[in-house]
Amino acid sequence: MKRSWKKLWTSCLLILLLFVTGCSGQTSARSQEAGEKTASDSGESTAEAWDSTPQVLVPEAPGTSLMGNSSIEIDVSNISQGYLMARYVGNGAKVKFFIETPDQVRYTYDLPASQSYAALPLTAGNGTYTLDVREHVEGDLYSNLYMDTIDVSIDNEFSPFLYPNQYTWFTQDSQTVSKASDLTRGVKNGLEAVGAVYDFVITNISYDEEKARTVESGYLPDVDETLESGKGICFDYAALMTAMLRSQGIPTKLEIGYSGEVYHAWISTWLKEKGWVENIIEFDGKNWSLIDPTLAAGNKPSSVKKYIGDGSNYTLMYSR
Repeated sequence: MKRSWKKLWTSCLLILLLFVTGCSGQTSARSQEAGEKTASDSGESTAEAWDSTPQVLVPEAPGTSLMGNSSIEIDVSNISQGYLMARYVGNGAKVKFFIETPDQVRYTYDLPASQSYAALPLTAGNGTYTLDVREHVEGDLYSNLYMDTIDVSIDNEFSPFLYPNQYTWFTQDSQTVSKASDLTRGVKNGLEAVGAVYDFVITNISYDEEKARTVESGYLPDVDETLESGKGICFDYAALMTAMLRSQGIPTKLEIGYSGEVYHAWISTWLKEKGWVENIIEFDGKNWSLIDPTLAAGNKPSSVKKYIGDGSNYTLMYSR
């Protein structure tokens, strides 16, 4: 990304100023099953009540298909599920892991030296991805560590937006998952499930101005910490809602891009009768307009809707 994360979160404060009140059972292979639930239960009209039992998919690194070298290990055993696993075991402080998608969008991930794998999503669907890994030397200097390509064919198009990943991490034991289950208990369908989670996030999470001023480059959300503290920045709002909805089997994209001139984060989600809904923020009985939980928090619907308009204020750069 051209701008640092610190600029991202500091810039998000501009939205706060603009509106005065603020920017504002575990399984390892159920992506196909989750997609089937989504396709049958996320629509506007279903005969049975929504099943709020958590559907937490678990990224794995079984070692069946490996790439890399002595410093970087890349497990591509499950790329058909829409993700790869990577860990850096070298001597540097960290590496930059770049994933270039088939449509030539370049994603950047930071990997610290660790024995644990990080789940990195393949969000652009089928095609050839380029993996470019660079090892930190000093300051802003990185050296080439590894480069290769992978040909990806994803079994279920929803998988990359159902699994947890480095940007939106949650497990079966996360409080966020339990809360999402509580919030959606008794709703009739996916539409109401999205509404219940959305209302909770914008009502109970407040914008953290101090964090926005001090957050450092490479920051990653902790959804349970956001839930417990009741505050966060743009990234935290979007990640929390993404984790909640994914844990309910609802495909959700954490979107990163520009809101006007401001670097920002929001979400889009999938519903049976609507497909991918890119323009959600309030439901009038027939239509939704942009899911941007940060803007909605603490602002009047009329003010938010006026800013969002037809969605032209939003320029998408990345889906995580």
